[in-house]
Formats: sequence, C-alpha cells, structure tokens
Amino acid sequence: MLPQSQSSSLQRLNHVEQMIVRAVNLAGTVMEELGNATGPRTEGVAGHCREFMLAMKEIQTTLREEIKSACEYRPFEKCDYSARIANEICCKKVEYILEKLDAMQKNIEECSTTS
Repeated sequence: MLPQSQSSSLQRLNHVEQMIVRAVNLAGTVMEELGNATGPRTEGVAGHCREFMLAMKEIQTTLREEIKSACEYRPFEKCDYSARIANEICCKKVEYILEKLDAMQKNIEECSTTS
C-alpha cells in the first residue's frame, strides 16, 4: 500500500492527466468549429479557448507543485556544481601551465644546441 503523500500525489497527477485529455478535446472542438462550412461561432470558439487556457494554467500549476514536492528543492544543498567547476578550471590552468613549460623547455633546448 502506498503512503498517503504518494497516494494523493498520484491522484493529483491522475487529475492532471484528465485535464490534459480535456484540453486536447477542447482544442479539437475549436479546430472543428474553425473548419465549419458555415463559419465558426465566435462565442463558442472564445468560450472553448478560455476554458483551454484555464485548463493549461491549472495543469501548469499542479505540475509545478508536484515537481517541487518531489524534489524538495533546496538550493545548493548537496550540490557539487561549484566544486566541480572550480576543479575543471584548475585542470585547465594546469594544462595551460604545462604547455607553457613545454614551450620554455623547447626554447632552452634550442638555445643550448645553438650555443
């Protein structure tokens, strides 16, 4: 059996799925209305579009809340991004220094052989 939080989360996601189906149906209804031989009924199209936009807003809001609750977003907690980037920068610096040292070694060798 699922814990209560997972169960309610699944219920909310199920509701989102139903809202997506409803939004697609609304979009199809609008397309049918726009393709009507007698011309679209403006008030019908406007009503469906308004309902579609409200559904999209509810879907977006619910999904955002679900993502936040699933992630329990805590900025920079257990984040190794800055350490990893700093390490990569240090590696690039070391590579650069090695290239310069190699170039200096070549110059020294060339100077030694020509003297």
